[in-house]
Amino acid sequence: MDFIPFTFIDFIDILLVASLMFGIYRMTRGTNAPYIFTGIIVIYVIWVVVRALNMELLQTILGQVISVGMIAIIILFQPELRSFLQMIGRRRGVFNFINRIFDRTSNEPTLNPIVTAAVEMASTKTGALIVLAQRSDLSDIIDSGITINAQLSVPLLENIFFKNAPLHDGAVVVQDNRVAAAKCILPVTQSNVPKSYGTRHRAAIGITETSDAIVVVVSEETGGISVASGGKIERNIAPQNLAKVILSHMEEKQKEKE
Repeated sequence: MDFIPFTFIDFIDILLVASLMFGIYRMTRGTNAPYIFTGIIVIYVIWVVVRALNMELLQTILGQVISVGMIAIIILFQPELRSFLQMIGRRRGVFNFINRIFDRTSNEPTLNPIVTAAVEMASTKTGALIVLAQRSDLSDIIDSGITINAQLSVPLLENIFFKNAPLHDGAVVVQDNRVAAAKCILPVTQSNVPKSYGTRHRAAIGITETSDAIVVVVSEETGGISVASGGKIERNIAPQNLAKVILSHMEEKQKEKE
């Protein structure tokens, strides 16, 4: 029996492809991208089986679907592709991209300013929506708002969400212990939620359905504090428990990455 020759170059080829797939998985974990990739792979496998069985009609149909697959991928992953090309275009972009793929360090924000600001705003019924970025790419969300890029602090958060402030509408995105942007627009959940949920709560659920972000919400009507993660929201959290709740969600995200 003749075996297909396997060389050192073949080993390197397989190793590089495996590394690339692992990197893509690490980058897209916490989003809907893995499910889309799975669907594409399933369609491709079915097409291979259909070809082997010479099922001409189904082969033609699936062949047409696969032929436009690249265009569909470009449309579906336009934000990720844009971010990737921007990183390549910047100085040392390739090295930063590779480091981002395999870096296991956490970008968790310092909790004290967030917790303190949320509790103080809750006491005055000042509405707030604070997005704590994890590993998912939130560049589109940041681009939808006003760039701040300032050190995270209690006065800054309170000034942004002050009722008469120009930036109080929308969400604040906290990334790498900095306030990246304010007045950001979040996707509102399309799932069935209680009618008592306001726009902030629906937006908090929406962004956590499509990313691994953790969101802190302060209700303007009741002053209640909520935390959203993984498409679910926990409401009316006691101020003394807020830090513990946020930290528990961060630990869950960290375990998912490992």
